Amino acid sequence: MLAIQLPLNIPFSENNVLSLAKSLLFAFLIISSVAISQTATISGIVLDENNNPISDVNITCKNAGTTTNANGTYILQIIADVENTITFSHIGHKNIILQKIILTTNETFEFNPVMSTGAIQIAEIIVSPSGTKNVEGIVTIPPELVRKIPGANAGVENILKLLPGVSFNNELSTQYNVRGGNFDENLVYVNGIEVYRPFLIRSAQQEGLSFVNSNLVENLKFSAGGFQAKYGDKLSSVLDINYKTPTSFSLQVAGSLLGANTTLETVSKDNNFTSLTGFRYRDNSIFINSQQTRTNVNPTFIDAQSYLTYRFSDRFRLNFLGNFAINNYKNKPLNRQTNFGTIAEPRALLVFYEGQESNRYQTEFGALKADFVLNEKTKLDFTASVYHTVEEEFSDIIARYELGDVDTNLGGENLGEATNSRGIGAQQNRARNILDALILNIAHGGNFKKEKSSLEWGVKFTHEDFRDQLRESEFIDSAGFFIRPSEPRFINNQPSEPFEEDIVSFESARATNFVKTNRISGFLQYSDQKTWGNNKIYYNLGLRAQHYTINPEESSSNNQFIFSPRAQFAIKPDWQKDMLFRLAIGSYQQPPFYRELRAVNGQVNANVEAQKSQHYVLGNEYSFNFSNRPFTIISEVYYKNLTNVNTYTIEDVRLRYAANNNAEAFAYGFDFRLNGAFVPGAESWLSLGYLRTEENINNRGYISRPTDQRFKFGLLFQDYMPTIPNLKLYLNIVYNTGVPGGSPNNADPYQFQNRLRDYRRADLGISYIFADTENTHPKSHWLHRFKEFSMGFEIFNLFNNQNSITNTWVRDADTQRQFAVPNFLTSRILNLKFNLRI
Repeated sequence: MLAIQLPLNIPFSENNVLSLAKSLLFAFLIISSVAISQTATISGIVLDENNNPISDVNITCKNAGTTTNANGTYILQIIADVENTITFSHIGHKNIILQKIILTTNETFEFNPVMSTGAIQIAEIIVSPSGTKNVEGIVTIPPELVRKIPGANAGVENILKLLPGVSFNNELSTQYNVRGGNFDENLVYVNGIEVYRPFLIRSAQQEGLSFVNSNLVENLKFSAGGFQAKYGDKLSSVLDINYKTPTSFSLQVAGSLLGANTTLETVSKDNNFTSLTGFRYRDNSIFINSQQTRTNVNPTFIDAQSYLTYRFSDRFRLNFLGNFAINNYKNKPLNRQTNFGTIAEPRALLVFYEGQESNRYQTEFGALKADFVLNEKTKLDFTASVYHTVEEEFSDIIARYELGDVDTNLGGENLGEATNSRGIGAQQNRARNILDALILNIAHGGNFKKEKSSLEWGVKFTHEDFRDQLRESEFIDSAGFFIRPSEPRFINNQPSEPFEEDIVSFESARATNFVKTNRISGFLQYSDQKTWGNNKIYYNLGLRAQHYTINPEESSSNNQFIFSPRAQFAIKPDWQKDMLFRLAIGSYQQPPFYRELRAVNGQVNANVEAQKSQHYVLGNEYSFNFSNRPFTIISEVYYKNLTNVNTYTIEDVRLRYAANNNAEAFAYGFDFRLNGAFVPGAESWLSLGYLRTEENINNRGYISRPTDQRFKFGLLFQDYMPTIPNLKLYLNIVYNTGVPGGSPNNADPYQFQNRLRDYRRADLGISYIFADTENTHPKSHWLHRFKEFSMGFEIFNLFNNQNSITNTWVRDADTQRQFAVPNFLTSRILNLKFNLRI
């Protein structure tokens, strides 16, 4: 993917590029109203009860049909946008009948049936435009959609931010908030193994790559609340991802100035060994250079992942998941000018920098998982994993800043430049932070299925070892005076009276912490499906428990036992309309991780207890046809009651906890998503969300939490040109209202409830598909060797909105007024990309 920052040194101007993009978008929207008949594809691998692939399975659908090859794989084209019934048949095995499957035009759906001996079996799967209708309240997102939708940090998290209830206002970050929770309240699993993020990263431009490599993903599930007991002890959400098991050799490559990635899939001749390996490289320079701070920056992010599987027998399989990542971020800022204020009183902030910062985050992760199939009803697994991270933050930055007026003379040579600037101060930031963390996990899980009921259980032991050195300080010289901390000994009557107290940093943290934690957790849950008259009923009852002990080196240990019952209930009434109703109630408790134990001054409070949240979620899913196209409306209302809350502040992506349990809070809201084929053959959705979350600290009354993002709008839109169906358009639009945070550091939140500006962003991508599963070529054609080949371009921040995630606060030397100067995020960027797979 080649990337070039606008404006370009080519004959057409930035306005022309924008006009062209708008015209293309308008043309696509007009042309898309013309419906044309298309097909969809269903593919997968057919296995027997012992997980062996079955060859020569007959697969039929109306007048279409195919058979599986020697590896058990198949590809079948069916008519799109109508109900289909697909039959899998093989001598000596039950027939599998897949009923009521509706796929949109050009959609690819993966179905991997397991055939057993005996009578005919009917797969009770109803597939809607968004995939399987899930009674568990978990959103299923097609992996191909993740890989196609444009974004400054494209991937799984980019798609999540288009869902209702999920938000964040920084396009370079892979962090996200869910229904009023913060980044630390989200669970992420890959192949059933919990994964972790680096701890010290404080700026989104330092993040680089997400742990999840979207090119390796086979399926993706997400729950924004009310999830089952089998998932862990976090307060907000769960992202459950499975990496795929290759069925044939494949090599995929994509490259650009933004980065490069390659994915290799291999299968042994006997089909017992498979490997899936991905390598990624990314450089965020063009995004950082589009901001208003001029800098010499060298950010490099490297990531390598492998998922290996070896089948020893029909009943025993061993899997390995490994990851190695290095994030190097070196930054030498030069200067900055930000114009702000009003039309009547425009102002400018000029900053001149000295010094540099050098941050390095290196992580290694490895997990070994053994799968046992005792019989057709019982499966067991055993997992051992280790996560290690070494994170270093070294910086010395001196910023001298001036506040001035802005030249508004339309005919002048200095239009927009700062004039009448006044020297008002300086700021020095220094950091010497080193964190070394080791996390070990040993886990066992099991699943017993009998007809439509299942019993699942699991137990896990976790050992955490954190070694942390924190050395950071900030000095501020404003309006000719050093600003000291807000402490009684620094209160003075200067300049009327002399003040001779020592000059100390305005903010500082100095600590050395050694903390070890041992956790034993487990769950047990039972689910079943029944009929009540002609109505179908599903329920799940489960409970989780955890006992943990925190052992800091310089204070007494603390231990706590938590118990979390959870339940989900769903009913599909025997109505003419295709509707499903869901109810989820549960207790969710989050024991403190290391970052939640560390207060703002760096000291560890081992007495911090688990935060608690009660979830109440009521949902509805309604599927229907409109203009002969399938649509689904998913809506949920929710309420969360939180106690033992550990309050925190957010600055960019850095969370700093108070390390206590002195607050209570609540969150409630409404989520709505309309999903379907707005144009034939292209899945799209529109989402709306409303959220209100407040906290009461030390019984001082309720105020907005840092994540109180009231209104959310998201649009994911796909289109194509009917006369050129291989020319595809992808568009995502996000609008979020501003969150609290527009106040100075250390400000009392009860006195400052200012909000940041609203977040508005649109990303557009247009690609031409030369080859894919729908576009194959004869052997004589040069494209025959490619399974996939596409080229195109993307425009990030299409309308060049000036978004901000933080403010810089400066004081006018004349008036002593403080001004909130927004720190703007990335501007419009043009990106050229290509992707091929053989």
